[in-house]
Formats: sequence, C-alpha cells, structure tokens
Amino acid sequence: MEKKEPQKIAIIGGGAAGFFTAVNAARLNPQLAITIFEKSREVLSKVRVSGGGRCNVTHHCFDPEILSKHYPRGEKVLRWSFEQFDSKDTVEWFETRGVKLKAEEDGRMFPVTDDSQTIIDCLMSEARKYGVNIRTKTKVDAVVPEADGGFMLSIKKESPEKFDAVVVATGGFIREKAYGWLKTLGHSVHSPVPSLFTFNFREKVLSDLAGISVENAHVKIEELPFQESGPVLITHWGLSGPAVLKISAWAARDLHDLEYRFHALVNWVHPDNEQEVRDKLIKLREFNARKTVSKQDLFPFPNRLWDRFLELSGIKTDKRWADLSNKEIHDLTQTLFRSRYNIQGKTTYKEEFVTCGGIPLDEVDPDTLESKIVPNLYFVGEVLDIDGVTGGFNFQAAWTNGWLAAKAITSHES
Repeated sequence: MEKKEPQKIAIIGGGAAGFFTAVNAARLNPQLAITIFEKSREVLSKVRVSGGGRCNVTHHCFDPEILSKHYPRGEKVLRWSFEQFDSKDTVEWFETRGVKLKAEEDGRMFPVTDDSQTIIDCLMSEARKYGVNIRTKTKVDAVVPEADGGFMLSIKKESPEKFDAVVVATGGFIREKAYGWLKTLGHSVHSPVPSLFTFNFREKVLSDLAGISVENAHVKIEELPFQESGPVLITHWGLSGPAVLKISAWAARDLHDLEYRFHALVNWVHPDNEQEVRDKLIKLREFNARKTVSKQDLFPFPNRLWDRFLELSGIKTDKRWADLSNKEIHDLTQTLFRSRYNIQGKTTYKEEFVTCGGIPLDEVDPDTLESKIVPNLYFVGEVLDIDGVTGGFNFQAAWTNGWLAAKAITSHES
C-alpha cells in the first residue's frame, strides 16, 4: 500500500517522549493537526516529580557511544539514534528556548532554576506556539487500522476519531495485560518487570539509620555477575542510592527470576581493598590507643553508622583501641569491606518507576521508530523495550525517540 502524507496525528500519552514528538513535529510542519491524548489529569507528570522536583533532564555525556552504554536494554539502537540527537542536542534545544541547564558533579543535568516547572513551562509554551491540542482525562482504548492506511481511535466515553498516523507514547506498563491493545495490532511484548528499585533487607539491621548516605560504596550481587560503585543510601527498608539503582537496572530480569531473594555484598569503604582496611584499623589501634573505638578519623562515616558497624562486629563502642584483639580487627574489617545482607524483596523507585520490557526493538525501524508491522504507527519512550540507569538517561532516550519520530512523521512522502 502506498503511504500518504499524514495530516492528523494522534499522540497517545502526554509524557516526555510523547510531548517532545508532538512539539517538534508541529514545529517542523505547522500544517499538521496534532493531538495529545493523556488519560490522567495532567501531562508531563513524571517530568514534574523527577529528580526530587528538579527534573533530571539529561546527563552530561556528549559522546553517543559512551552515552549508549548506560542502557541495559536499547544500547545498540540508541548508539545510532544518539548520532542524530544526543545529550548535547537536548541541552541546545532547551537553551535556545530560554532554559539553561547545569551539570552537577555526578553528571546529572538540571535546569538552573532547580525547578521541574521550568521544563514543563517550556514544553507547554512550545505546544501553544505550534497549536498542539492537548486532551487530558481522555483514554484511548484501541487503535484500529483502516484500509486507507489511517486509524480509528476508540476513546473511552467519546465517539471514535480518525487519524492518519498514531504515536504510542504511553510509557511502560506494570502488567503485560495492559499491552493487550497493542498485541491486537500484531506486535509482541517483552514481559515488563521493574527496572529501578531498592533492595529490602530481611533483617532490619540498619533501618533506624534511614537517611544516612555513604558517598562511595561498592555493591555486588552474590548470586549474579553484577556490581556497581557509587553513593549508597540507607532506607527504612534496606539499601538505595545510585549504586543500588544501577544494579537493579542491569540485573532487572535476573533479579525478577530470583523473586528478589538474593544476597548483596557491600564494601562500605570503596575503593579500599581488604588489606588496606585492615591496615587502617591497625593504625588506629596503634595511634588512637587510649581513645574508645567510637572515635576514629580514617573512615568517612557519620558517628551513628560507625557505631553500628562496631556493634555488628561484636565490638562494644566504649572499648579502647588498644584493647582491640586481632580477631576483632578481622571482624570489623569484614563488616566494612564485605558486609553481606540477605535481600528479600524490593521497593519500586516511587514516582520515577521505570520498566524493563515492552515493544521489542526489532519490530520498529530504528531510524524512524515506525512500526515494521503497521505503517504510520510509531512507538516512543518506555513503551519500547528501552530503559536506562538512573541519572537522566531515561529522559534522554525519550527526547531522542521523540525527535526521530517527529522528523519521520514530517518527512513522509505521499
């Protein structure tokens, strides 16, 4: 069937990927009639809450090859997508619209206002400028291909509407059943599982220390070949922070298969190795001999956490360093260098929930994000089997997907 140039475009989903597709397509071809359908009360809700309300827009990594390596699923496709639109392009896109971004020490990039509303206002301004129609509290139940290459959208509590092209930007679904309406179009689905989550302890050995963060720890999953270094945050339930969340992304399917029952090994004094930790403790015993073991200046821990490590090693906090036995030195070394925690369960990363799974990438054209099965049907964002580690990478994939889809939609030849 010969494709005809689309005139009416439906974007299903008002998140980052759908919005970016809409505003860029509308700018590239102002003659298009573009409508965003969002089932909830407001668009860009994940943008609003991301980064603690600051919006982690992207990551300060301007090399497409290196950037693509931060995606447990989607690296190969994104490697070439980023040649077309990467983090540098995202920064330029927002800055040319009056939104300046800044990079923090860990590479995450935020608006200089530290307010996600700045990003929302920018995108909403673009939508108004180019006449994008936004319909909230409007749920699309089905997309039915028509003989002429267009689509009839079945809309809850409203009459069906005809469109020439459809962009699916619904985000990831928690349950595979929610993808049913896309399966009816001939697409398959990689079963969704959580991708960013915290590790929950079986024994609450650190729960009363919730909120304490260690800036440079190393976390390894004992049963699997996954490990990461970086900040680790103690929570009421267990462990979180960038190092844990990165592992949860890379090991998402494996941990799901283990039913989230495994053992986490933590080196709280990374990058020190076991011998270096032991040497520091022996040095403290030698030079802090008269002080109690609760007093030390070689390990960068808050006092409460240090005292807990002593307790977990069977050492009383009022003991003097001089009285510490070699066995106690050994036990404390193990606690600091190789703590072993029994993990039973997870806690999803709240509002920044990301799924591993979705529409397989081999079912879409990597250059355009158009379906290989249904012409004029596009997929962008987390509805695809693409997900990145924490740090702005998931938003970057959304901006890149949206840019490529917008260009493809507006360059259709009749």
